[in-house]
Amino acid sequence: MFALSIWHKCQLDGESISFVKWIFGFMIRIATINDLAGVLNLYKELRPLDPDLEVNLAKEKWAEIINDTQTYIILAEIDGALASTCSLSINYSIANGARPFSIIEHVITLDKYRRQGLSRKVLEFAISLAWENDCCKVMLFSGEQLKGAHTLYESVGFKSGIEKGFVIKPTI
Repeated sequence: MFALSIWHKCQLDGESISFVKWIFGFMIRIATINDLAGVLNLYKELRPLDPDLEVNLAKEKWAEIINDTQTYIILAEIDGALASTCSLSINYSIANGARPFSIIEHVITLDKYRRQGLSRKVLEFAISLAWENDCCKVMLFSGEQLKGAHTLYESVGFKSGIEKGFVIKPTI
């Protein structure tokens, strides 16, 4: 199957976007300040029971994320609609020759866009950003019960059983 993909710098809504990948009718790119509403919509798909954020708080926190040089929100956009996302965090380290490591979380594709390879594309984009940042490894966290997603992650190159993740949450 022939796939046309072009990586380049471009402007979106007057903002310069460092990395954009066009593939057939969709675009893979890094989020901008103008993507808040679409990203909140994607997160509702992942966490439908989360309370809605107050508008000013959402804008404040989104600006912090967008302006953080170590955090990337990768998006797949189809016809102007945000269809898929994942987040990539680059973490400095003095281990592994002082090379950073990265973590991917919140891999989400809206239900109506599933089975089109969008999660794979945002993951591949995130992994390429990690390698461009000289990361020694990329770790991905996923819900234990999401077996279908785990199959996708393994097909992109992630391996389970190498390290074990643990989670602690605050008591409320």
